Amino acid sequence: MTLHTSPPVVQDPTLVELGINVIRGLAMDAPEEAHSGHSGTAMALAPLAHVLWTRIMNYDPRDPEWPDRDRFVLSCGHACILQYSLLHLTGYDLSLDDIRQFRQWGSRTPGHPEVHHTAGIEVTTGPLGQGFANAVGLALAERWLRTTFGPEVCDHRTYVMASDGCIMEGISHEAASLAGHLGLGRLLAFYDDNHITIDGPTELAYNDDPVKRFEAYGWRVRYLGEMANDVDGLEAAIREALEAPSDGPEAKPTLLVLRSHIGWPSPKLTDTAEAHGSPFGEEEIKVTKKILGLPPDQKFWVPDEVRNFYGQQIARGAQAHAEWTERFVAWDGDRAAWDAAQAGHGLPGWAEDLPSFEAGTQLATRHAVNQCIDATVGKLPGLLAGSADLTGNNGVKVKGAEIQAKESPGGTQIHFGIREHGMAALMNGMAAHNGVLPVGGTFFVFSDYMRPAVRLASIGGAHVIYSWTHDSIGLGEDGPTHQPIEHLASLRAMPGLSLIRPADANETAQAWRLAVEAEGPVGLCLTRQNIPVLAETAERAPEGVAKGAYVLVDPDGGPEIVLVGTGSEVQHCVGAAATLAADGVRARVVSFPSWNLFEAQSDDYRASVFPAGVPVLSIEAGATFGWDRYADDAIGIDRFGASAPVAVVMEKFGFTADHVVERARALLARRMATDGQGR
Repeated sequence: MTLHTSPPVVQDPTLVELGINVIRGLAMDAPEEAHSGHSGTAMALAPLAHVLWTRIMNYDPRDPEWPDRDRFVLSCGHACILQYSLLHLTGYDLSLDDIRQFRQWGSRTPGHPEVHHTAGIEVTTGPLGQGFANAVGLALAERWLRTTFGPEVCDHRTYVMASDGCIMEGISHEAASLAGHLGLGRLLAFYDDNHITIDGPTELAYNDDPVKRFEAYGWRVRYLGEMANDVDGLEAAIREALEAPSDGPEAKPTLLVLRSHIGWPSPKLTDTAEAHGSPFGEEEIKVTKKILGLPPDQKFWVPDEVRNFYGQQIARGAQAHAEWTERFVAWDGDRAAWDAAQAGHGLPGWAEDLPSFEAGTQLATRHAVNQCIDATVGKLPGLLAGSADLTGNNGVKVKGAEIQAKESPGGTQIHFGIREHGMAALMNGMAAHNGVLPVGGTFFVFSDYMRPAVRLASIGGAHVIYSWTHDSIGLGEDGPTHQPIEHLASLRAMPGLSLIRPADANETAQAWRLAVEAEGPVGLCLTRQNIPVLAETAERAPEGVAKGAYVLVDPDGGPEIVLVGTGSEVQHCVGAAATLAADGVRARVVSFPSWNLFEAQSDDYRASVFPAGVPVLSIEAGATFGWDRYADDAIGIDRFGASAPVAVVMEKFGFTADHVVERARALLARRMATDGQGR
């Protein structure tokens, strides 16, 4: 079944020209009113946007979340006034007043598209190339859902507009290579080849041949040339692309290369860098509007005939939606699985299948999470797991899973290749599509390669799960280049990202539960090395991990000192507490897997974990930065690591129970001396 086999659309040429020029007028007026913004690209691409929104794409403006809508991504997000204008004109909940408030505080028209903020925006794009990679993720999610649940309920396309900057950025290379390898035939990308960046002509730094490059990636490429203002030619080129094989061995993603002229038809600014990133100024806007046949002295001008013309898309979208609803009602597939997948969560009772681990056994938390995934995958119908070439190492190799490939589009095991940045951005697109719960793994130190996409996941609230393993100097011999030191501290600073570093296998099971049930991105920081399953976690972790920090061991009579650790270092707190107890020192042990979850708890709960007046010693195999908010002294590592066997590295850097005892006694001695002076 194919949705896009309709004949070319016949429209009144006069209304088409006027409508496109009205969009160009809005593209000039909004940045001018804001004294900020990018008009030129929006003006140049207005005809292409018109064709997509009125002749090609299926969407329902009155229900922007309709599951089987076509997906559109503006990777060159600085041109967002173009997308806002089309959303407004075609009937989305975006008023002309919203357009007037472009880039202003509290408006629904921010400076780059933001998902969940503006109706009709699919993903949060900003840094160039991210949206391109998001679109690959959207297309991958669509194909998997169509294969898994059937074309009756999922049968649509993904469209993305990309700029010179998107194509230059390395992330687009990663994503394009993978898209070609996977044969994502329902992905159609437009490359706006306008030859202009902020610095000037692209030739200053760029003379690639994108046609040859994308053909080498396995794409179907067509150079359209000077067609930016030819709406019928654009429609014909798109329809030709849509008729190509979209599934099977011949399927390829498509790139249409369009030579446009930024800022056209401005007499002074066409084909200039000034048209890229600055408002045009009132006089140049008036001159350009006169050329376009628009009233020069009217701002945000949308005549009734244009509004009615674009408003026809409301009825068209409602009809397409109604036809899908009829198919969905008649569909005899697994509704419970569909609903769970669309929600990005598990089937009812899924967490009951989580394993429990016996105290005293030794297990790396990366292996524990793998056992948790294998135990629950049967009740996580949207789970797609993969890694940047480290599938077995990262705990995301799903037992019995089919590999995602052109020949097996229903596969749930994704091999992203050595493409960490592309992986993270694809995951954002997959999550934004709905129907998929993406899990992606790599070494924790390589989260640096993922960071821009992780940040956008945090801004947009994408429900993705990162399995970041080899989480400390505990990975041993690979040495300082592979040993993450500052990563916990830096990622804790990222708003919207939930970071969990479990102390053992039982905490890992609860971390997996929280990650699946979360609404936003979750990073699991997991050990390479085996660590002991602690005696208390089977009972206390189910409630404690969800609170971010909890009392793992507590002495009778109240604590004289609190020993707090995360991850593999909690075991040393437990060992140190036992030694101190033998000397008559009452030490409480706190496991602290997640700062952000703990900080969401009530003041009373946090005070119950860290009682006022009781000194706190922390231990964590990472930078001590930030621990001063909780601890009076911190055992950490504020230099880069070293290459040696794990036991040697840990001992040399002081991550042992004996060192915790030594530092605890020193802290208590300082506290007693200070208290004595105070008295």
